[in-house]
Amino acid sequence: MTDTEVEEYRKLREITVEGKDIPKPVKSFRDVGFPDYVLEEIKKAGFTEPTPIQSQGWPMAMKGRDLIGIAETGSGKTISYLLPAIVHVNAQPILAPGDGPIVLVLAPTRELAVQIQQEASKFGSSSKIKSTCIYGGVPKGPQVRDLQKGVEIVIATPGRLIDMMESNNTNLRRVTYLVLDEADRMLDMGFDPQIRKIVSHIRPDRQTLYWSATWPKEVEQLSKKFLYNPYKVIIGSSDLKANRAIRQIVDVISESQKYNKLVKLLEDIMDGSRILVFLDTKKGCDQITRQLRMDGWPALSIHGDKSQAERDWVLSEFRSGKSPIMTATDVAARGLDVKDVKYVINYDFPGSLEDYVHRIGRTGRAGAKGTAYTFFTVANARFAKELSNILEEAGQKVSPELASMGRSTAPPPPGLGGFRDRGSRRGWS
Repeated sequence: MTDTEVEEYRKLREITVEGKDIPKPVKSFRDVGFPDYVLEEIKKAGFTEPTPIQSQGWPMAMKGRDLIGIAETGSGKTISYLLPAIVHVNAQPILAPGDGPIVLVLAPTRELAVQIQQEASKFGSSSKIKSTCIYGGVPKGPQVRDLQKGVEIVIATPGRLIDMMESNNTNLRRVTYLVLDEADRMLDMGFDPQIRKIVSHIRPDRQTLYWSATWPKEVEQLSKKFLYNPYKVIIGSSDLKANRAIRQIVDVISESQKYNKLVKLLEDIMDGSRILVFLDTKKGCDQITRQLRMDGWPALSIHGDKSQAERDWVLSEFRSGKSPIMTATDVAARGLDVKDVKYVINYDFPGSLEDYVHRIGRTGRAGAKGTAYTFFTVANARFAKELSNILEEAGQKVSPELASMGRSTAPPPPGLGGFRDRGSRRGWS
């Protein structure tokens, strides 16, 4: 491509880049320079063309340089870092007994970690690359055995990984390719000290890829600590915005109207498609699920108090469509990649607009269309103005009730509207 064509292509696909010696984006998988075994896997997976983050992220990652990628969930970023990771592993000396992994991917939740590992297994199998998933809430035995046998790729949540390092079940001496996925979410969950501790054990000449859906100050500060002379690629804008493939409908109602409204909505939309219902609390999740089941609706719930085995079972029932309604707290909101979620219902409005964008991002994935319904009450009024902005930016209708609520309330204090730190809900619950 000529420089003019590159500029037009980036403009068309809403790609913004920063950094020195930026490589041109690629329009097809063949242009990336992936080896045949990787192209074969891409073909098997049925992908037709790179997504915007892949078209620019791959050439950057293949250069061996550090990279910051900012893209909404469902944009194909997992494969943006996994395929170059596989190429990277194949270029390194084979693991010797006692060696730790070559690639380390840190993720905020066990659900996301498991999904990443499924992709790693799929794309790594042809070149015999072994991967394992390290997360809490399950017995350590099988994870320890995998680590001791030797694996090239480890996908981990920070707490359990530190546990494994401290009990000498693994080490990070061979890590030369580090990925931080959903960095904003990891900081939101208070993992900053654990991330710093882990990274301090990794050699400084590594390649680091840093992924985030948003770009608040905390995320930027951490990137400055870990990355050297990085490329930066932004898909869309780094401001908080919703996926335009999602139809957003916000109903201003009272707390007492919610359950009847939910049932009426389910009667209208229930066609066997998957429906994800978000609530604020574990207790609320269980109560609404119980009520729905008593009323004859096939609902199951997923939240942090359930055992890993139960969460896995609920997810598989939901994925297979046997139980098409799943209620969830925000533990399921990020990174949960269930194909064909047609509807998201925010029964409770979340504690931040960032979580709103992530929740509704469970539908409209990988080019599909989706619809998000949100129940909005007077208790959520402080978010009305910024929510209206998000709706307008995505070309959605703003109801007169929401608009007037937005005009008559002050914006949320810092820390509540956008990025939320762990303490920011105090006094607002």
